[in-house]
Formats: sequence, structure tokens, C-alpha cells
Amino acid sequence: METGIHNTSEIGRLKKVLLHRPGQELENLMPEYLERLLFDDIPYLREAQKEHDAFADCLRQQGVEVVYLTDLVVNSITSDEVRKELVVQFLDEAGIQDQRNRVLLGEYLGKMPDKQMVSTMMAGVRKSQLQGESEKLSDLLSASEDGYPFVVDPMPNLYFTRDPFATIGTGVSIHKMLTETRNRETLFGKFIFEHNPEYMHAPRWYDRGETSSLEGGDILILSPQVLGVGISQRTKGDSIDTLAEAVLTYSRTSFRKILAFNIPKSRSFMHLDTVFTMVDRDKFTVHPNILSSITVFVMELDENKKMKITQEDGRLEDILKAHLGLDHVTLIECGRGSEVDAAREQWNDGSNTLAIAPGEVVVYSRNYVTNRSLEEAGVKVHTIPSAELSRGRGGPRCMSMPLWRDDP
Repeated sequence: METGIHNTSEIGRLKKVLLHRPGQELENLMPEYLERLLFDDIPYLREAQKEHDAFADCLRQQGVEVVYLTDLVVNSITSDEVRKELVVQFLDEAGIQDQRNRVLLGEYLGKMPDKQMVSTMMAGVRKSQLQGESEKLSDLLSASEDGYPFVVDPMPNLYFTRDPFATIGTGVSIHKMLTETRNRETLFGKFIFEHNPEYMHAPRWYDRGETSSLEGGDILILSPQVLGVGISQRTKGDSIDTLAEAVLTYSRTSFRKILAFNIPKSRSFMHLDTVFTMVDRDKFTVHPNILSSITVFVMELDENKKMKITQEDGRLEDILKAHLGLDHVTLIECGRGSEVDAAREQWNDGSNTLAIAPGEVVVYSRNYVTNRSLEEAGVKVHTIPSAELSRGRGGPRCMSMPLWRDDP
């Protein structure tokens, strides 16, 4: 069993991966508040769990060790003091400012075993759950948003474990997410990488206390020397500056340059990995809209260890060949380049593949047009069901955070 973090590529044999099995947080989605919680629809939890279990089983059948977010957080609660710290910070970030309400919620969580407590934090707390907890429920209700059914919002995006933090080399970046809804998720990463005995010594490339947003779906490890980062709807240039400085100046890092890809700023192009993923040493999935020309900022240290940034405009294929030292690059278009098929399958994450080895990927079965293109390009394809999981607008890569990959 692998311990610690080792992640130097997108395609090295995947040995250990972090998932989150969808839970009660999906049952706490309501039509009126979907936009607030960054959802377009409400997945049916029972079927979403079956699909997610099929995903985990697919990975296990290929020799991948699967670990779950809830378990890593529970294993991080190494003392009563750590547990109290987690509860206090959770209440702070849930916006519970009234002292009486904080006490009531603290007592409610305090009665639970660790795993139930963590699951409840993730699921959110309905006002109805607190009935009978205190004679002062009226205080809590009156202090809450009028007519709003939750004391604490759910975290329905948690099954996309790629975003709140990212493993890079032997270290981790814990992110400042663009939205308040998702920023609360990173609290769990903080406790894992500060208190879990397996992961607490990992170098830190970025921290959730930064002021500029960075999300894991925008980070692609293109080789042990080259890191790709998307300038996107959810990742800002200032964040990439900070990340690049930390990664490139670390004495034991293998990374020598950062490629910052400027991509469209829209919901359907949310992160770099929704328009572009690596499936083999010289093969990539792409959305047709980024094929004609793309702007990339190349970030490197000069001989005086100062950051040097150059702008390159050109075809994605040429940029990848130049910076990854490849003689040939195959770009596999989402939806075979059809305007209609590409738009439909992009919406359901046809470009969001999870490589488990060079030339071997896990994909959603529904994206059959793109999947056929992958197979014709010589890529081995493992399909998983996705009728409900895809409603969250994320694919197999979004739903997984590699903790250990063999070197490519």
C-alpha cells in the first residue's frame, strides 16, 4: 500500500486515488437554490451512488487502491483538540455568528461519532433536524435567513474531489475556491494535510488562505517537468503566479516550467480539464473550440532564479509538441468535431477523461461518439454509467484525485 503523495503526470499507472461517494448532501438540493449551490439539476442519490460504486469498482479491477474523503478526514481527527478545532472552524465558515446558535449546533455535532459528524458537516443541517435539540430553537430560526430551510448549507459538489486541492509531485495545493459554496469544502483538505499521519508532511504549494482563486480542475501535470494550469472562469492569474513561484523554486521539485492556458470563461468551459485532458504520452482529448488558436503563457525561472514569462499564440498541437518534446501529437476531438455532438458531449464531460495508465482511460458511457474516437486512436476505454452523476457537470477526472501514480 502506497503512503504519502507521488503524482508526476496525468498518465502514469494510477495506484491510489481519493473519491467521495455522494451522500445526503445531494438529497439536500432544492430547485429554488440550485444556482446558489452550483448545480443545474438534482441527481437521484440512490442511482448516483450505484454509478459511483461502479466507478470505484472499475478502478479497483485495474489494481487501483480507492480511499474515501470521509475516511481521510476521520483519520485526521487524532485528538479531542483536533475535533474541537474542526467543529469551531466548520461553524465559522458556515456563517454561524450568533453565539446561542453556535452552541446549539456545536452540541448537536458533538454528540455524534466522528464519521457521522463529518458526514453531517458535508450533508448540511436542516432546521427540522434541530427540532427538539433546544428550547431556544425559535432563536435559531429567527436568526436564520427567512424561509430558508437550512441552518448549514449542504456541500453537493464534494464528489468532485479534483477541485478543493491538488496533488502535484510530492506536495499539495489546498485551494481558495471561487465561490463560497465550494470554498467550505477545502476545510477538509486543511485537516487532512495538517493532521492525517499519512499526509501531514507533504510540501504545500498553495493555501486556502490566499486571496485569489485556484481550482484543481485547472491543474494538469503534463510531464514530470511541465505543469499545465488553466486561466479560467474559476482560476485567476494571481493564483497561478503564486503556485508557479512555490513549485518552481522548491529545491527538490522536478518541474521546470508552467504552461498557463487561457481558456473561455464560461460554465461549459468551467475548468481546463473540461476542454483538454491527456490520455497518452502523445494523445489528448480536446474540445474543437480550442483547436484553431490558443494563448499560452510560459512561466520559467531564469538563470538568476527570477520568474520569466513569455506569451505564445498558436495551435495547441504545436505548443504541446514544443514544450513536451514530442515529434507527433494526436488531438482527439470531443464529439468527433461535430458542432452538435461536441456541444452535447462536452456538456456531459466527453473531454473529461481519467487516465489510469498510458493509453488507458475511464470515461462516461453516454459520450459514445467521443469514446469511439478514443478507441480508434488506440486508447483502451473503460466506460462507467453516468445518467445521474453527470448532472453535476463533471466527469471521471473531476471525480478523482490521484494520491499516487507511478512515474510515466
